[in-house]
Amino acid sequence: MANVDKMYTYLRGYLIGANMTESLKALAFARQQHKNQTRKDGIPYIVHPLGMACYAVAMGLRDDNIVATILLHDVPEDCCVPVDFLPVNGVIKNAVRHMTIQKFNTDVDKIETKCRYFRELLDSREALICKAIDRYNNLSDAPFALSADAIGKNLAETEILLLPILKEAKSVYVDLADPLFILRTNLETIVRILKKQYEAEYEKWKPIYERSVTL
Repeated sequence: MANVDKMYTYLRGYLIGANMTESLKALAFARQQHKNQTRKDGIPYIVHPLGMACYAVAMGLRDDNIVATILLHDVPEDCCVPVDFLPVNGVIKNAVRHMTIQKFNTDVDKIETKCRYFRELLDSREALICKAIDRYNNLSDAPFALSADAIGKNLAETEILLLPILKEAKSVYVDLADPLFILRTNLETIVRILKKQYEAEYEKWKPIYERSVTL
């Protein structure tokens, strides 16, 4: 809990100093909503969005809407809070909506939904950056939190669906070229490292996602 308090205090002080009012509202709301949740390893769930937000500001991101999106991105799905109930502006609500994957009924629907989900990230600069940081954070924790098959699936998904979108985004959001480069480079590195350990699982999922992008 001490790390949570330190991260929260640091981030709150930073946001106050930067006059990031939407992110301050998001910070308090996210902490309240996630307060009784823990991850599979027992760590308080709020560590995930707090860590993502700290990473964003460490990269030099000063965009209030992006940081607020990061803090709130899991609240609708994990806390059953409708997006429209979030205490932030419409841009952030739209970004969080882009981050929330719609339900699917079959495995085929699941893959098609994922492809559409990643493609539509280009419609929201806030969701795009949030997803890239979210995926980097999750892959960093993957060996401790996910099964080998889930890791292979995430590696294939990242390499085939997310990384090309991040590359394309640099010409869409020119002002985000630097953070997009950092995130793409970091994701490429962690994918390359994990593929060595989870090659069999990655190769199982790779053709599935490759076929999906050609449909």
